[in-house]
Amino acid sequence: MKTSRFWAWLVFVVGAAYFFIPLIATFEFSLRMRRGVYSFDAYRVVLGDARFQETFAYSVTVAVFTILLGVFLVVPTAYWIRLRMPQLRPIVEFITLLPLVIPAIVIVFGYIRMYGSNSPLPFLGSARGTDALLVIGYATLALPYMYRAVDTGLRTIDVRTLTEAAQILGAGWTTIIARVILPNVLIAVLSGAFLTFAIVIGEFTLASLLNRPAFGPYLQNIGANRAYEPAALAVIAFAITWGCMSVIQILARFAPKSANRPN
Repeated sequence: MKTSRFWAWLVFVVGAAYFFIPLIATFEFSLRMRRGVYSFDAYRVVLGDARFQETFAYSVTVAVFTILLGVFLVVPTAYWIRLRMPQLRPIVEFITLLPLVIPAIVIVFGYIRMYGSNSPLPFLGSARGTDALLVIGYATLALPYMYRAVDTGLRTIDVRTLTEAAQILGAGWTTIIARVILPNVLIAVLSGAFLTFAIVIGEFTLASLLNRPAFGPYLQNIGANRAYEPAALAVIAFAITWGCMSVIQILARFAPKSANRPN
C-alpha cells in the first residue's frame, strides 16, 4: 500500500514539475524586460498596445458569435437525435469528430476555392463575409467539444418526459427547446461555450490565412519580433485558457448527475 502511494505521489510530482517549471520559467523571463530588476514592464507594454486591444476585442466578439452559432446548431440537433432518432447517434458522433482529424488549413483552402472573389458566392470579397466564414469555421472546430458537452447534459435529464409534459401544456417545438430543454442543460452548454471561447482566442490558422485581425496571428507576430512581450502574452493566454477551464470545473459542480435514463 505504501509502495503504491509512493509511486502515485512520484508520478504526480514529476507531472506537476513537467507542467509548472516551464510556466514558471516563462513568467520569470517575462519580468526581465527592465535590466537588472524584475518588473511588469512587458505586461504594461502588451496591455497598452492598441493592436493587443483591437485583436483581443475582435477575437472575443468572434467567440461570442461562434458560441451562439454552436448553441443554435447543436442543442436542437442533439435533442432531436436523443428524442426521435437514437439510431443516428453513432453517425452524428462520427461527423462531430471529423474536425479533430481534418486540419484547419483544409477548411481555409475550401473557403478560398468555394467563396473566393471569382466564385458565385464571393464571401471572401468583403470583410463581413470573411468574418461570417471565420465564425462558421470556428464553430466547426469547436463542434466536437460543444456537441459532447450538450449530449452529456441531455443524458442527465428525462428528455422524453419533459417533452411530453410541455406538449400536454400546449408548447410548440421552439418553446420546448428554448424554455424547457435549454435551461435544463444550461450548465453543459456553458461548459461547451467556455471550451469554444478558449479555442477561438488562441486559434491561428483560420484567422491568419483569411487575413483577419484576430488574437492568434497577433501572438505569432509578437513572438517573431519581440523578446519579452511574447513571454508575457504566453502567460496571459495561459491564464485565459485556465480561467475558462476553472469556470467549467465550477459549473460542473452544479450540473445534475446522470440518471442513466434510456432516452
